[in-house]
Amino acid sequence: MSLAGIFGCQNPTETETTTAATPTKAAENRLSDEELLTLVQKNTFQYFWDGAEPTSGLARERIHMDNVYPSDDRNVVTTGATGFGLMALLVGIERGFITREEGVQRLQKMVDYLEKADRFHGAWPHWIQGETGKVKPFGQKDNGGDLVETAFLVQGLLTVRQYLQDGNAEEKALAAQIDTLWREVEWDWYRKDGQNVLYWHWSPEYAWEMNFPVSGYNEALIMYVLAAASPTHGVPAEVYHEGWAKSGAIVSDAKAYGREVVLSHNGHEGTVGPMFWAHYSYLGLDPRGLKDKYADYWKLNQNHTMIQHDYCVDNPKDFEGYGEDTWGLTSSYSPEGYAGHSPKHDLGVIAPTAALSSYPYAPAESMKVIRHLYDDMGDKLWGEYGFYDAFSEEKDWYTPRYLGIDQGPIPVMIENGRSGLLWDLFMSAPEVQAGLKKLGFESPQLK
Repeated sequence: MSLAGIFGCQNPTETETTTAATPTKAAENRLSDEELLTLVQKNTFQYFWDGAEPTSGLARERIHMDNVYPSDDRNVVTTGATGFGLMALLVGIERGFITREEGVQRLQKMVDYLEKADRFHGAWPHWIQGETGKVKPFGQKDNGGDLVETAFLVQGLLTVRQYLQDGNAEEKALAAQIDTLWREVEWDWYRKDGQNVLYWHWSPEYAWEMNFPVSGYNEALIMYVLAAASPTHGVPAEVYHEGWAKSGAIVSDAKAYGREVVLSHNGHEGTVGPMFWAHYSYLGLDPRGLKDKYADYWKLNQNHTMIQHDYCVDNPKDFEGYGEDTWGLTSSYSPEGYAGHSPKHDLGVIAPTAALSSYPYAPAESMKVIRHLYDDMGDKLWGEYGFYDAFSEEKDWYTPRYLGIDQGPIPVMIENGRSGLLWDLFMSAPEVQAGLKKLGFESPQLK
C-alpha cells in the first residue's frame, strides 16, 4: 500500500489465528522450484481473477477469508492494486492460467469501467466503490484524485496496451481505448499552480489541503516518469530534478550492512524503507541497467533487498522465526492493524510479498523464503489466493486475510525475474522511452 495508507488507512485490528486447509508437503511430493514458482503465481493471480469485484472486474482493496470487514467495504476497489492486477492478468494469459480470449474479455470490462468511474483532472481516486464507480474517501480530505495510485494504474494500462496493440481488431480497439485514458490524465495539473514538484492529491471539495508534495525517494518514481512521458499533459524535466530529486539532495552516501543505500529513503535515513519501494514502480519500469545522474537503479533495489535480508538474518531485536528463510519487511497487516514495517520500524511481522516480490533482485534468497513458507508453514500461511498478507511467529499471529496492493506485485515480479515479460512490454512504449530520455535516464531498453 502507498505511504498514504500508512497515514490514513482504515483497517481492522486482527488477532485471530486461523489455518488454511493445505496438506503437509511430503518429501516425495515436493515441487521443483519452477513448479513452485508457477503455483505461487497461479494462486496469487486468482486474487485478481476469481477474487475481483464483480461489477467492475477491478482489484478489491482486501479479501478476508474470515468474512470480517471494516465498514463492510468488501466491494471497495483500489486503483493501484488494479494496475498491478492488469499486469497479473497478462501473466495469467502467458502462463496458461486463462485463455487469451478470457483475459481480453476481462480487460475490456475493466477498461470500460475505468472510463466511467470518477476521475479528477484525469486522475482516479485511491478507492472506488465497486458497485457505483464513485469515489470512496480514503480519508476525510482524500476524496479526489490520487496521482501516485493513478501512476500505478497507468503503468498497468500501458503494459496492457503494448500487449494488445498488434492483436486482432477487438484487441487493437481496446488498446486505443486505453490510450485515450492515458492521454486524459492531467499530470501537469498536479504541479499545483506550476510548481516544480508533483502533489499526491487534489480534491474538488478540499483542493490542495492534503498538501503532500512528493519529494525524495519512496515508491513514486513511476509517477514522475509517466508525468514526463505524457504526450498531452507532460511536465518539464525540472519537475523531476528539482521536485523528486531535490536538486541532487536525494543521493545518499549511507551504508547499511556494508551495502550502499544509494538514495536517501524518506524517513529511513541511514537505512532502507519498506520493501515495496523496490517493487511498485518497477513492475513495468525495468531497473536492469537503468541509471540516471542520481542512481544505478538495479544496484539501488538489489541493495535494498539485501540490506533487508541481512537485517532479518542479523535480527537485532531477536524476533522468533527471522532468518535466511524468513525475511522481508513491508507495509502490511500486523496484530495492531495496518503498519509500515522496515528496519526502522520492525514489529516482528513478516509479509510474504516483501521477499517474494524481490525475486528478480535476489532469486536464491527469495526462493528460500518461498520454499520455507510453502513446504514448512503452508498450513498456516497458504490459502486460495496464495500466501496470506502477513504473520508473526514472535506473537503466534496468523490471519487469513489478503490485501490487493501486497498480492499484486508477487506474480508480476516473479514473472519479471523469470522472463522479463512486463518489463519488456512497458519499456517498449514509445512515450516511456521518450520520458526516460527527457529525464536523462539510460537503459539497455532505450532504443
